[in-house]
This record gives sequence, C-alpha cells and structure tokens, in this order.
Amino acid sequence: MISVDGLTVEFGGTTLFSDISFVINEKDRIALMGKNGAGKSTLLKILAGVRQPSRGKVSAPKECVVAYLPQHLMTEDGRTVFEETAQAFAHLHAMEAEINRLNKELETRTDYDSDSYMKLIEEVSALSERYYSIDATNYEEDVEKALLGLGFLRSDFRKPTSAFSGGWRMRIELAKLLLQKPDVLLLDEPTNHLDIDSIQWLEDFLINSAKAVIVISHDRKFVDTITTRTIEVTMGRIYDYKVNYSKYLELRRDRRQQQQKAYDEQQKFITETKEFIERFKGTYSKTLQVQSRVKMLEKLEILEVDEEDTSALRLKFPPSPRSGSYPVTMENVGKTYGEHLVFSNANLTVERGDKVAFVGKNGEGKSTLVKCIMQEIDHEGVLTLGHNIQIGYFAQNQASLLDENLTVFQTIDDVAKGEIRNKIRDLLGAFMFGGEESTKKVKVLSGGERTRLAMIRLLLEPVNLLILDEPTNHLDLKTKDILKQALTDFDGTLIVVSHDRDFLDGLVTKVYEFGNKQVKEHLCGIYEFLETKKLDSLRQLEK
Repeated sequence: MISVDGLTVEFGGTTLFSDISFVINEKDRIALMGKNGAGKSTLLKILAGVRQPSRGKVSAPKECVVAYLPQHLMTEDGRTVFEETAQAFAHLHAMEAEINRLNKELETRTDYDSDSYMKLIEEVSALSERYYSIDATNYEEDVEKALLGLGFLRSDFRKPTSAFSGGWRMRIELAKLLLQKPDVLLLDEPTNHLDIDSIQWLEDFLINSAKAVIVISHDRKFVDTITTRTIEVTMGRIYDYKVNYSKYLELRRDRRQQQQKAYDEQQKFITETKEFIERFKGTYSKTLQVQSRVKMLEKLEILEVDEEDTSALRLKFPPSPRSGSYPVTMENVGKTYGEHLVFSNANLTVERGDKVAFVGKNGEGKSTLVKCIMQEIDHEGVLTLGHNIQIGYFAQNQASLLDENLTVFQTIDDVAKGEIRNKIRDLLGAFMFGGEESTKKVKVLSGGERTRLAMIRLLLEPVNLLILDEPTNHLDLKTKDILKQALTDFDGTLIVVSHDRDFLDGLVTKVYEFGNKQVKEHLCGIYEFLETKKLDSLRQLEK
C-alpha cells in the first residue's frame, strides 16, 4: 500500500529521523508511539503529504486515498453540520462531472481511429469503473449514521457549524474522513474531544469498517483495543512490533534489558582493553598486541541504549486539611438556560474521601454541574458545601488563566511551599519541562504545554476537594500515569469529569452518569458501569 524508504528529517541543526523505512499494508492498524517531541506528528504529516522530508520518499499507488485528521483544525463556516459532513462525497460529484465532460467530447469527435480517441475511451472507462465501484447511493443515510455515532443529535444536522465548539467541529471533520472510506486513515489524537460512547463507536468503526489505520493517541485503552501493530519512534530511528500496545511494552522492556546488558559488557571490555594498553604501552615484547588493541578500540562501534523516559517521578499532593464528612450534598438541583433544560432533580451526596467520576455524552451537563459546585453559576434546588472545604479546580480552560509573562519555572515557584521547593526541577522534568524548557515564557507555550503547567500548579496547593474537568486531554501516557498515581494516593475527595476509561479504572469507586436530563448514581468502578450500560442498551433494543 504505502512504502516509506530512507526517510530523513532534519531541521534547526537536529536530526529528527535518520534513514527510516517501513511498509503500511492493507488492514494494518498501527499505533505510533514515542515520547512527546520524538517526531510522531511530523511522521504523520509526511505520510499525509502535508510536509516534505529532508531525504527519502513515501510511495503509494496512484488511486490510494489517504485521509488525515490533525490535532488542531477548524472546519469552514457557512455550511450546516449535515452539508459540511456531506463534503466527504464532493470528490464523487467532481468525478461525475468529469465523466459527463469526457462523454460530451466523445460525442462531438469523429476521429474514431486516432490514438487520442482510443485514449479518451480508456480514460472514460477507467473513471466510470471507479465511480460505479463506490457505493454512494445511500450517502445521506451514511452521513446520518456517522453523525449520530459521533454524538450529534438529529436536531443538530441543520445548525451552522459556527454554532459548535472546537471539539464538535473536530467530530464533523472525523465524520467526513470516515465517510470517504480512505485506504489509509491517519489520526492524530482522535479521542481528545470524544466522550465514552463516541469513543466506543469509533473503535467499532475502525475495527470493522476501516482499511489501514495509523493512530497517535494517549488513550491506552483505545490504542490497545484497535491496534495490531506498534511503531515506536525513538532517538531518530524506529522499532516495528507486530503486536498491540500492551504487548509492545513488554517487548520493549526486554529489548532495553538486552541493550543494557550488551552496553555494560562492551563498557567493561573497553575499560579492560584501555588498562592493558596503559600497562604495556612501553613494553617492547607487547608492542604488536598494544597496537592491535588501539586499532580495535578506534574501530569499535559504541553501543547505545534507547533513551528511557526517566520522568516516572512519584508525585504527592500536600496533605489535605480536614473537611466535614460531606464535602458536597445536593437536593433536587437543576439548571436551565432560557428554554433549554440541561438536567433536573439531581440528588447526590459526596462523602469525605470519595473518588467519583462524572461521565456521559458531551453537552449533558457534566461541566455545568461542576460550575454549580464552584458557585460560578446559579441553579435550582439546594447545593451545600461541607465544613472547611478548600477546592482545587482544574477547568478545561484552566490553561488560558495562567500569567503569560512569567516563565514556566516562575509559575511553579510562586505556589510551591515547603519541602517540594527543592524538587521543582524534578517536578517540571516529569511534566516534560526539563532543562531549557523551564525558562520559556508562558505566552510561547502550546495549548498542551499550558495544560500540563496548570496541572502542576494544582498539584502544589493544599486542598481537600479536587475537581478536575477533562484533566488528561493533553497529557501523554507517562504523565497520565504519574497523575493517576498521585490522585490514587490523594487523601482528600475527588470529582473528575473524564472520558478516559483507562485513567478512571482503579481510580474511582462511584460513577455519576449524565444523560436524558438526569444524573444517575452507580456505586461501582468505570468498567462495571460500562458493563451495565451495555446491558441497558440491549434491553432498550429488545423493547
């Protein structure tokens, strides 16, 4: 399908990749893995043709359709959701117009025996064959299925795309790509803006309907479910494993142990050889042996051990000031915006030490209820915060509230107190702000970097009720693990809004489900909750 030969990418004096080659086969579902900054997104852009390598080439058959979903994009305004999604079939309209044009040309020509006439007939035949092999007879139905699967309501179809947030526009773009039925689908962080239901729909689609898929994702469960091959990008080269992510981690650990063993043995050999040279370099009878060993050292290719992500720092929240027994209680809490009812009659009790998840489709009121708890918006019903509650809040827009003129280090130094002050550099390193990165001004940071910085600030403030709204969207797997461990050890109360099943697994013991204008309590972990959801949807089907 697609072959990558001798790809090299250099910029700013550094080499991102050096002479890498691999082949993408039909039905491959590949996870692209590696540290942030290793070049995963760059490699995806080169495969998509939106960026050129310094050397090497990417080859694909002429009719091969490659579709690319970047991390950040904006759909065009001026169309409705349905019209924008139906743009997926615009190439078919163009093909149809081209077939009509060529047929008209054939009708007017009389040079039936000429080479150019025969060539025209061949062109029309080939194009017609391609056109009729694409089953787009029910394209409106396909558009509908894709939009509903990705969480849109029928009532959204006629609304302008400009009425939707960036996350929802990303879904429109994703629907367009999936409807094109490309030969190769390149997805950069596709789950960042999806809720649990939509992620499960996307998994089913990619497993059952997609051809070749290459995905960069920090959602471990998603990657494990859909991929059958893992390509790791590290230190300018790649390692290709024909296994899913979990198995790849085991194989990578074995590979590093073998590398380390070989490296240690070589270093021991070098030390012993140097000692021999040093000891006998003035001895006449050993001159030849000394010279041959000097040459041997000069020719020796020094082994490398692949960089290990040493950022596995164990973070600890400061001890929580003691709160009352019930940090949050609600009786018949509801919220409406004008005519629009978000939810009503929410009754819930969060006890001290509880770790709970708010889950459900986007737009069902999870963030709205968080804002009610934060007293940012008014509401119906009675909402009571317990005695001595000190809230640490991470909102989805938290990153935009940082002081842009401070450096990364100053931002953290301002809030760090006590013993942790000695560990600021380690803490910044764990969240990928090591070395020179810590001297950058906040104003030059990307959205993802600001999110990480806002998260570190939160980790340093002594609080007893933590409320996190989609905290993992811009965190890589390693950083997510660090945060999850810190939250597991946190001795206060936690409310987390998230669609990341792997992150919630083992962290929360109570799930509040938002949907159909209601908030339902489930006294279980995330996977038990998802099992009950499957049962519920089966029952609905039987009805």
